[in-house]
Amino acid sequence: MEFVTRHKAGERISDLCREFDISRKTGHKIWNRYKEVGVEGLFDASRAPRRIPHKTPSEIVDLVVQERGKHPTWGPRKLKVMLEKSSGIALPSSSTIGGILKNRGLIEPRRIRKRAAPRPTGLRATTSANEVWCIDYKGQFRLGNGTYCYPLTLTDHCTRFILCCEGMAAISDEAARDVCLAVFAEHGLPAAIRSDNGPPFASTGLATLTRLSVLWLRLGIELERIEPGHPEQNGRHERMHRTLKRDTTRPAAFNLLQQQERFDGFVEEFNASRPHEALDMQRPADLYRPAPRRLPARLSEPAYPLHDDVLQVERNGQLRVGPRHLLHLSIALAGELVGIREEEDGRYLISFMNLDLGHLSPDRRAFVPICT
Repeated sequence: MEFVTRHKAGERISDLCREFDISRKTGHKIWNRYKEVGVEGLFDASRAPRRIPHKTPSEIVDLVVQERGKHPTWGPRKLKVMLEKSSGIALPSSSTIGGILKNRGLIEPRRIRKRAAPRPTGLRATTSANEVWCIDYKGQFRLGNGTYCYPLTLTDHCTRFILCCEGMAAISDEAARDVCLAVFAEHGLPAAIRSDNGPPFASTGLATLTRLSVLWLRLGIELERIEPGHPEQNGRHERMHRTLKRDTTRPAAFNLLQQQERFDGFVEEFNASRPHEALDMQRPADLYRPAPRRLPARLSEPAYPLHDDVLQVERNGQLRVGPRHLLHLSIALAGELVGIREEEDGRYLISFMNLDLGHLSPDRRAFVPICT
C-alpha cells in the first residue's frame, strides 16, 4: 500500500522498486492490479488452478448423489457397479465416489472398533449353495402401535441369499416350524442348519433338542450350533441383520403387516438388486439355486437296523423301557421313535436318528445322558 501511495504521489516506479528491493516487473504488476481491482488486488491471490482437467464433472456428481438418495445405505462400490450398468457411463473410482458422498455429508464416519483375533470354531466352510443355511431371530423391536416384532431370518451361508424374513409377534417353536416347512417346500433341503443356542433352535434339555431341531433331524438335516456368546461365528448372518435393521426399522412401521411389507421389499432388493462385495459385486440371486433334495410329501419313520428295540416316546416325553419303568427323555421327542441297543458292558444305548442320547443301566432304572 505504501508502494502504491508513493507512486500516486509522483515517485517513479523504478526508484520505488530499487528501494523496496523488488523487480520492475513485480512493481508494475502491483500497480496494474491496484488499478484493475483496487485495494483487494494487493492481497495474495488464490493459487488454485482455474481449470482442473481431472475434476469429476458436475453431471456425474449429481448422478451419484441422486442414486445415493434412492439407496441411502449403499456404499461407493455398490453405487459404482449399479450406475455403470444402468447408465452405461464409465464412472470414477469408488474412492472418488466415496469422497463425493463425504463432501456432501452423505456418509457417517464409522466408529473404529477393536477386532478380536479369529479363532477356529469347528464349523464347516462352504463352497456351494445349500451346504449350510443360517437361521436366527433378529433382535425384537417395538412397532408404531406399541407391539413387538420378532423377525425370523434364514440365509444361505455361501451365496448370502435371504431365504426368508418373517416378522412374528413372539418367538414360537410352532411358528418357526411352519416357516421352515414353507421355505423347505420352496427351496429344498440344506445339508445343515447353523443356529445359536437359544430357543426355539436349542434348549437346556436332553441333547439340547427342541421340536424344531427334531424336525430338522427327521429331514436329514445336520445341526450346527455356534459357541455360546460367540455371534461372530455366524458373522455373515449377523452382518445381514445390521443392514436389515438399518433399512427397515428406522423408524419401524405402524403394525406387523406393514412391517412385513418392508421386509419383503428388503429381501427382494438384497437378493436381486444389491451387489454384494464379498461376492465380487455379484448379486446373491445370481449365484443361488434351489437345493436338489426336496421336501418329502410324508416323513418316513426313522430306521434302526442295528438296534435291539425300537420304542415310541409318549406324548409327555416319557419312554416306557419296561413293564414298570418309565424314563423321561424330552418333550421335544414326543411321538418319535428311538432305538435301544445293548452294549458289551451290559448298558443300553438310546439313540434318535444318528444322535446318541445316553446310556440306560442294565436294570433299565437309571439313565445317564451323553450330552445335555
